[in-house]
Amino acid sequence: MIVVDNPPVNALGKAVRDGLAQALADAAADTRISAIVIACAGRTFFAGADITEFGQPRTGVKLPELCDRIEACAKPVIAAIHGTALGGGLETALACHYRVAVPTAKLGLPEVKLGILPGAGGTQRLPRLVGMESALKIAVLGAPISATEALSLKLLDRLTGENSLAEDAVALALEVADVRPLPRTSERKVLPDPNAVSAFRREHARRFRGFEAPDAVIRALEASTLPYDEGRVIERSEFDRLLAGTQSAALRYLFFAERQAAKIDALDAAAKPMAIAKVGVVGAGTMGGGIAMNFLSIGVPVTLVDLNQESLDRGVGVIRKNYEATAAKGRLTTDQVASAMSLLSPEPALSALADCDLIIEAVFENMTVKQDVFRQLDAIAKSTAILATNTSYLDVDAIAASTHRPGRILGLHFFSPANVMRLLEIVRGAATEDAVLATAMAIARRIGKTAVLARVCDGFIGNRMLKPRQLQAIELLMEGVTADRVDRVITDFGMPMGPLQLADLAGVDIGWHRDPTRVESVREALCAVGRWGQKTGKGFYDYDAARRPSPSAEANGLIAAFAKERGYQRREVTDQEILERCLYPMINEGAKILEEKVAQRASDIDVVWTAGYGWPTYLGGPMFWAAQVGLRTIVAGLEQHAARLGSSFSLSPLLVERAVAGKGFQPP
Repeated sequence: MIVVDNPPVNALGKAVRDGLAQALADAAADTRISAIVIACAGRTFFAGADITEFGQPRTGVKLPELCDRIEACAKPVIAAIHGTALGGGLETALACHYRVAVPTAKLGLPEVKLGILPGAGGTQRLPRLVGMESALKIAVLGAPISATEALSLKLLDRLTGENSLAEDAVALALEVADVRPLPRTSERKVLPDPNAVSAFRREHARRFRGFEAPDAVIRALEASTLPYDEGRVIERSEFDRLLAGTQSAALRYLFFAERQAAKIDALDAAAKPMAIAKVGVVGAGTMGGGIAMNFLSIGVPVTLVDLNQESLDRGVGVIRKNYEATAAKGRLTTDQVASAMSLLSPEPALSALADCDLIIEAVFENMTVKQDVFRQLDAIAKSTAILATNTSYLDVDAIAASTHRPGRILGLHFFSPANVMRLLEIVRGAATEDAVLATAMAIARRIGKTAVLARVCDGFIGNRMLKPRQLQAIELLMEGVTADRVDRVITDFGMPMGPLQLADLAGVDIGWHRDPTRVESVREALCAVGRWGQKTGKGFYDYDAARRPSPSAEANGLIAAFAKERGYQRREVTDQEILERCLYPMINEGAKILEEKVAQRASDIDVVWTAGYGWPTYLGGPMFWAAQVGLRTIVAGLEQHAARLGSSFSLSPLLVERAVAGKGFQPP
């Protein structure tokens, strides 16, 4: 038995690789030993390589060399897998002659999520075991698979039964100790499967647009049809090329940025998370129901309150429907659906929240309404309860001022759909206690959210930076650029949808005064004739029954007429100008957010935009991207477009300072 103990996740760093290579050599040379089991102590098998070594000179035994030594061993080597076998961990297991795992184990090759590919033979051994079609799904999509699925694909030889993993691994080792020839995966043949590859490319074309790593992984997998040594050369060439590129640098930056975002600077070390045993949610609409599902899904009881019984019943129905849809896809069992629903208590009165530890308000985005709710909650909730608002723009301090417990108030800005979206902006009020913040961060981890801390300001981090982009999209319409062209430039950049598609999705009528006779903006001109977005089938675009957009002659006519009335001159605008005017003001606003200490660090801004707004992860987020473009270039572009950015526009001194110094926004 060779047991590796390298907490917390048994990363395959230099010391582990060297130690494992030496232990393997010793076992191979010992005549008393007929078979070898490689296992890990702690909570997991090798969870991957040590990514802090990426881009650094490698010393000692390299992982590809270690894997080849394992496979070349003259004695059978068995991998005993528990927890996760990911990336280099799975590559190590693939190099073993046999693999046994506990039923709860997860296996995968997630390197693509770091903008690279498996570089230790993974793209060559995996197809030889599971076939090209399954290898594409595992290595190109990067999501781990269950041990049960791995067994069905013959990626595993055995799952443990009633015995321990060590006992079953040893039993398998004794069974195969004298079996020859040894099953060396690299010696197996893979037949070309061009149909599977082309079908996979077509299915995921939109998902992979602009992202280099998936295509490189596919090319490396296709090379597995060659002799192993030839395929390895192609794998290594693709790995080295990706590792040296900016996309991998961006994704590795985000890997660390997400972990850094969970840390609150200058938090009192004595501030410990409070126990949250029961949660209350006020408002049974789309957002409130989604928020409730986050807690129900991890076994926390939720009291869902809506004063309107019809809305309450509808909200409960939507929650049930969402769970049943997930079960229909095989992601939940009917028992799990029933268990989650049994934890939900729908109530028509706020008084039902008296015993909750955390109460999250998710009502209409109106300050007066929210303050009234918080005044009532302050009188009802127990003194230790935390009260949170799900506001996306409003002043958390003004809401807290309506209570007698401002230290227990904070913002928890979920993103819709709240049960799906990863991002959670935690908004710290002026009086919010450290223990409340620590609790919010702990809760975010429990429900699987990527949390980022923000201070109070209009729109916090994400929506504050979104605003100048949306304003420039409207301004471009006034100058004669069509909505579909503005959106096309932004989606070609890599965003999932353009600013005007987003406006239609969210609702053109958000914030509208509901008076059709008052038309002071393009949005009001559209709202006045019922063009409220997707919900009415028409906004900046026209929509069919399936909500597919098409350019709208009516909308274009209304926009042109309004622009003419306001004295705008139609002009030729290049795609580059569209991109600069939509994105450069966002960078400027991000710099102001840093100046004002609304965000703790530039990398937190990038986490917000990649986790919550669809900024391409392979571009690292807006602040990382800005450094790649060059802050001097961005400042020059902003100065060039200043006359069209509005009278309220001003350059961030921090942005100018960094540009003059030739610096970017530093990574975490």
